[in-house]
Amino acid sequence: MERRTFLQSTAVLGAASFVNPASLFAQASFPVVRTAQSKRNFTSKSVEKAIAEFAKNVKDPELVWLFENCFPNTLDTTVTYSEDSGKPDTYVITGDIDAMLLRDSSAQVWPYMQFANQDKDLKKLIAGVVNRQTSYILKDPFANAFYEDPDKRGEWSTDLTDMKPGVHERKWEIDSLCYPIRLGYHYWKTTGDTAPFGAAWVKAMGEVLRVFKDQQQKNGKGSYKFQRTTAVGTDTRDLHGYGYPVNPVGLISSAFRPSDDSTVFSFLIPSNFFAVVSLKQAADMLEAIHGEQNTSKEMRSLSSEVAVALDQHAKVKHPKYGEIYAFEIDGFGSHLLMDDANVPSLLSLPYLGAIDVNDPVYQNTRKFVLSTDNPFFFKGKAGAGIGGPHVGMDMIWPMAITIQGLTSTSDQEIKKCIQMLKATHGDTGFMHETFHKDDPKNFSRSWFAWANTLFGEFLWKTYQNTPNLLG
Repeated sequence: MERRTFLQSTAVLGAASFVNPASLFAQASFPVVRTAQSKRNFTSKSVEKAIAEFAKNVKDPELVWLFENCFPNTLDTTVTYSEDSGKPDTYVITGDIDAMLLRDSSAQVWPYMQFANQDKDLKKLIAGVVNRQTSYILKDPFANAFYEDPDKRGEWSTDLTDMKPGVHERKWEIDSLCYPIRLGYHYWKTTGDTAPFGAAWVKAMGEVLRVFKDQQQKNGKGSYKFQRTTAVGTDTRDLHGYGYPVNPVGLISSAFRPSDDSTVFSFLIPSNFFAVVSLKQAADMLEAIHGEQNTSKEMRSLSSEVAVALDQHAKVKHPKYGEIYAFEIDGFGSHLLMDDANVPSLLSLPYLGAIDVNDPVYQNTRKFVLSTDNPFFFKGKAGAGIGGPHVGMDMIWPMAITIQGLTSTSDQEIKKCIQMLKATHGDTGFMHETFHKDDPKNFSRSWFAWANTLFGEFLWKTYQNTPNLLG
């Protein structure tokens, strides 16, 4: 069902069923658009408590309204929780795409991690995401998206690659294997629970290592190729599905970006930074939980190799900004200077724990990507921010503005990002995939849970650290 239709059909129910008294003031000025309580997929007491606290203490009614709509959107509308012989199992759709992406599902539940020890049901829900992601990695570690039905064949079943039943899309993206590690690692660190990290998870980590090494392409093109019959060039790969050649300098090739667009040069720098962190985290878990030495040692070695290669090959001397990170390189000396809104991006590296926010090369890079020297930075009457090829020119991603705020050390910049997001939801009460730089009512994807929950994470972090910026 289209999100707009869904909202219209639930608005009346929502008004009757939402019983948080602290939010009634906001609802006096803004329509009730949050899913009705009786229709929500999952309710967390700790998340509802956070919403009530925010509503009680933040004086800007529109921000209160946006927070109560956006922060719980993943729980309200996209999760399906069950148990198999007492083992948690959680399926998470992206919103308007009825499939579970390894990246999106991790990012969608990530902001709730901070409440896991306060809410045993929420803790089990996140554990269920880890369990299902493990099964998907074992099904096909090159795939980025899966169906709940293991036998389903969907719209991309005719892609020229090794498509299996139950796989929605098989676009090889480094971050699809990094995000489940990030989620699992922080779940373990937060809760101390090791139950999701049994024999199947250990096997899945072996698959991560195998695929990463394969895609270093030291011994030829690697085992992955992909082609699609399409008029959209970014949805397929050149040269019989292998993409343009790379010089094997130690980096990992990524056929596609986190936007699901194909890379130009396959050494995607933000994703390689992410891999450095993820490999270390997986190695820590293998050693601490299982006393495992062999795979963990190989992971640490690969992490170090990629880190050295990034230091040697990922930096470019820009005439205006000095030394910055390229977005993509091929190892032969070619580089692409830009940034994309989707995470991992160059802008997002501190958010992912991949680089210190005060690193001078990152700060130079930040200045570049947040300027019109980045070909995908757009500025108009409605706002200014990073977009990307996926939707097209002049379309700004709220996700990129949110990440700009989450990685900023400037109160003024954080407040500016919040005000821009507040002004560009197109009177819907939700974030979107993109909006036109001159018209926030011209937007794509009215039901995009990651963007909603990420914005909620940004507001909650700001409320905790610098509440005065919320008005």
